[in-house]
Amino acid sequence: MASAPPARDAVVDELLARPVRTDEVRTQAPVAPGLYAWWAPSAILPELAGPAHPTEPDLRLLYIGLATKLRSRLASNHLRRSGSSTLRRTLAGLLLDEQGYRTRWTDRVVLVDEDEARLTEWMTTNLRVSWCEHPTPRNVEGDIIRTLHPPLNVDHASGPALQVIKAARRRYYDSAGPRP
Repeated sequence: MASAPPARDAVVDELLARPVRTDEVRTQAPVAPGLYAWWAPSAILPELAGPAHPTEPDLRLLYIGLATKLRSRLASNHLRRSGSSTLRRTLAGLLLDEQGYRTRWTDRVVLVDEDEARLTEWMTTNLRVSWCEHPTPRNVEGDIIRTLHPPLNVDHASGPALQVIKAARRRYYDSAGPRP
């Protein structure tokens, strides 16, 4: 008999357990499906501060996502390429002026290579991540987002941060100029 997938409360508890530094992802994140949560100190993006972490009170929740393979989603997508990461595109849009990020067109808008590296360094310096294995993360993602209220999520989200995030994503997209 197959075990039942973790209940919503168990997923939330695990996402709140212990955020790790991004350099620990390759050795600690499982090659399994699940959900993940990105966290930042309260001084980072203070206008978009999400809920405080229960045991590390300076950390605030930023974003919840899902993955079919947690390790590769976190390490290869979120910590490498803006073209395949909504989180990176959102962060780049929010930090566009402050960091001077530059974009270009491929089949989509991406950061120029040098700025991809700078954004990865920014994420490594400023963000932490936690995760929870789940066999069908898409089935619970909406409930988790509605429960935890991460400010950088648009799908399943609401509240004042929603328009700020939509505007940042639009600025990021527009920064590359017209589609060639």
